[in-house]
Amino acid sequence: MADFPPVPLTLDGSCLLHQFFRFDWKAWKARTAADREHIATAAMAALKDLERAQADGPVQTAVYSQLGHKGDLIFVHFRESMEALNQVELDLAQTELYDFMELRHSYVSVVELGLYESSRKTYEAASAKGFEMHSAEWNAEVETSLKRGAEAMKPRLFPAVPEARYLCFYPMDRKRGEDKNWYTVPFAERQSMMHEHGMIGRRYGDVVKQIISGSIGMDDWEWGVDLFAEDPVVFKKLIYEMRFDEVSAVYALFGQFFLGLRLPVEKLGGWLEGKL
Repeated sequence: MADFPPVPLTLDGSCLLHQFFRFDWKAWKARTAADREHIATAAMAALKDLERAQADGPVQTAVYSQLGHKGDLIFVHFRESMEALNQVELDLAQTELYDFMELRHSYVSVVELGLYESSRKTYEAASAKGFEMHSAEWNAEVETSLKRGAEAMKPRLFPAVPEARYLCFYPMDRKRGEDKNWYTVPFAERQSMMHEHGMIGRRYGDVVKQIISGSIGMDDWEWGVDLFAEDPVVFKKLIYEMRFDEVSAVYALFGQFFLGLRLPVEKLGGWLEGKL
C-alpha cells in the first residue's frame, strides 16, 4: 500500500444539522396561558411540517429533551443538501417559539461511511490493471467502485432519524500530535485498527443504532457520532469498551457529550408546561 493514496475512500450521504438550545423559561412563564397555548400549537404545526417530507415518509427532523446543564432542547435534522438544512434554520426562526430559544451550540456534518477495506481492494484492482495513480483511468476505476458502493449502501447513507428513545451525540478527532499522529500511520495499520474498532460496534448492533458523520472542513471536529438506543446505559457500556481498543486509546480525542430523551412533536405542548 506504500504506493497507494493514504486517504481511505468514503461514501457520503445525508447532510446533518444538530442544534442545541437553552429555553427561556422565565420569559415563557411570563406569558399568559392563552399566549403559551397559541405559540405552542403553532410551533408543533411547524415542526410537524419539518418532521417528514410526506405523511408516510421517513423522519427527517427529531426533537429531544436534553438532560443536564448544557441546554434544554436538541433538534436533529437530516436533509439531502446544505441548502435544505439552511432552510430548516430559517423556517424555525420564523416561529414565535424561537423567540424563547437561545442557540447554545450546533454541529454541521455529512453522513459518512469509511471504506478502509474496500479502498484497499479498489486501489489494488486499479494498480493491477496498470493504471497510474490519479490518472484518468485510475480515477474512473475509483468512481465506478464508489457508485457501486453508494447504491448498495443507500439506506445507510440516507437514513431516517431512528425512533429510539435516547440520543447520545459527541464530536471527535484523530490525534495529530508530534508523538501520536493518526495521519502518519501506514494505511494497512489504520485499516487493521479500524476493523477491530468496528467489530466492537457490531456486537452492540442489536441495541444501538450508530450514525457517523464527517465534518472535516465543515465544523470544529473531524467527525460527529450519533448513538440511538432505548436504554441510555448502553451508551456508557459501548463507549467504555471502545476506549480500550487501540484506535480510541491511542489516537482518539473526544468533545462534549450530549444526552437527549426523544420528545415527540405532539408532546411539545406538554413539555412546555413541565410535563414529559
